[in-house]
Amino acid sequence: MNAHEDGNAFIARLLALDRQRLAPDGRPDYNRLIFSVSPYLLQHADNPVNWYPWGEEAFARARSEDKPIFLSIGYATCHWCHVMARESFADPAVAEILNRHCIAIKVDREERPDVDDCYMTAAQLLTGSGGWPLNLFLTPDRRPFFAATYIPPVPRHGMMAFPELVEKIVGLWAQERSRVERNCAQVLDGLLQFCEPALLEDPEPGLADAAYRQLVELYDPVFGGFGGAPKFPMPAYHAFLLWYGKQRCNRSAADMVLASLSAMRAGGIFDQLGGGMHRYSVDREWLVPHFEKMLYDQALLAGIALDAHIATGDPLCLDLAGEIINYVLRDLAAPKGGFCAAEDADSEGEEGTFYLWRRSEILDLLGEAEGSRCCSLFGVTEGGNFEGRNILHLPVSLEEWARQEGVSLEEAKTLATGWRERLLATRDNRIRPLRDGKVVTAWNGLMVAPLAKGYGITGNRAWLDAARQAVQFITTGLTSPAGRLLRSRHAGTTSGPAFLEDYVALVQALLELHAVTGEASFLTDAGRYTQEMLRLFGDSPGGLHDVGCDDEQLPVRMMGGSDGVIPAANGLAARNLLRLASLTGEGSFRERAEGIVRAFAGKMARQPAGYLTLIRVAEELRS
Repeated sequence: MNAHEDGNAFIARLLALDRQRLAPDGRPDYNRLIFSVSPYLLQHADNPVNWYPWGEEAFARARSEDKPIFLSIGYATCHWCHVMARESFADPAVAEILNRHCIAIKVDREERPDVDDCYMTAAQLLTGSGGWPLNLFLTPDRRPFFAATYIPPVPRHGMMAFPELVEKIVGLWAQERSRVERNCAQVLDGLLQFCEPALLEDPEPGLADAAYRQLVELYDPVFGGFGGAPKFPMPAYHAFLLWYGKQRCNRSAADMVLASLSAMRAGGIFDQLGGGMHRYSVDREWLVPHFEKMLYDQALLAGIALDAHIATGDPLCLDLAGEIINYVLRDLAAPKGGFCAAEDADSEGEEGTFYLWRRSEILDLLGEAEGSRCCSLFGVTEGGNFEGRNILHLPVSLEEWARQEGVSLEEAKTLATGWRERLLATRDNRIRPLRDGKVVTAWNGLMVAPLAKGYGITGNRAWLDAARQAVQFITTGLTSPAGRLLRSRHAGTTSGPAFLEDYVALVQALLELHAVTGEASFLTDAGRYTQEMLRLFGDSPGGLHDVGCDDEQLPVRMMGGSDGVIPAANGLAARNLLRLASLTGEGSFRERAEGIVRAFAGKMARQPAGYLTLIRVAEELRS
């Protein structure tokens, strides 16, 4: 893929190919990834690297030729994945080294979160950190022994050049196999320990208070949010604080959420023209975002904003939720149902180009006088705040800007709305970032919840209709003929079986729809999918596995309970089970929720702030 080519047009062009006329390996113009429908894999389909998709064909060749596997995991809208693809995977010289010495496999982490989770955990054990692109070297039986994230093509900032690294790994494989085996054994042992339940009969009392104290220590009282740079929105933190504030009558907990949402809404992390939240901020101030937009972030943050409105009555939170939801309905709605996975950070070969403005562009569009006022509202300067151009943000509140300009608040709102509309119309004529059109079951389930809840608050029928349509798409277009829920769909083709996170997100969506409509069918379906979830993922006592018992098994069958950017699937499952027990009177649902909490109780005690969703369930079980 050419760095300056329209990413959407590139994917469409490859999907339109008559693949039946291609050689089995895709050559001479492509590699085996050309037969995929994953946008991420298709982005690499014209690389000179002889990529394989994850599967037995690649593993068998690695075994027969006794070569290490080079595994590279990423996703279609990942900026650093694009950088490494341009610098290394598109380079014939680098490809020649990889092709000669290794079996190269590409994985879309959004299609295979099980592969990503297993090997990301391995990478963290090996290096202490993780991220994407995630690059590992494995034995032919898929055991990892080396991991790294982005690797430059030449030595840089103390990092070894990628070609040199490959040669070194190949030498290690050929001459020090015993050392490789020791590394593999240590990593495998670490993975097994990571997944080992930390059972306690009852969670320790006071975990919620301990978690709250940890969040207070992490909280940034100047700019809101938690920690320094880079700064992620962390919805699980905010959800816990809203719950804790209500449980303990602690207004300070809710105030932290309100301050954080207000700062994000005013910052560059929020798209001031089109709505929607970028993935994270590279600085503490929320000014410079990592420009990709993920569906799961929109879903979770819209839900947090709605819950904050319910808890405090703050109308700005409801406005924020509406702006996020309207962005999703406008820009992420898939043509045949459901919502697309994400929008890229890059366009025209550069990060953020679609979103950036020069002051002269705004003056040309609006005129000198009006343009200058618009620039003052959105913090636009001649020198810019990002590589000579400007990320739009609100340096002061609209109320303060109105006072500075000597206009009423209503007039300021009218001006701001008009400027946003005109700038957005102009921006829409630019080359758009790639939209990953993959419909992911879990993320769609997450998005249904705020749509349904938002309808319950506002009565907006369009939101309820969108929620219904998304659930209908999942239960028809993302379900196998045998009734098994599937992970994702793109270009009319589905991927493999769904994972635990897919089931729990769908059940949560069904429960939210039942709550606002009262329709019994949603509750019935929630119970049915929950029983299926317990059969597939609950074949061990206590916690639920991430991968079903009927699916491919990796070197370790993962079982996670800690929250990340997305709340833990085991935590959400336990919450759903508790809600179902209350709604149906079925005691077995409560018992399974108790079993999940007990399975992670020891880990919750050691790291309360890492298990916030499960701690909430533990407290509710105790009450």
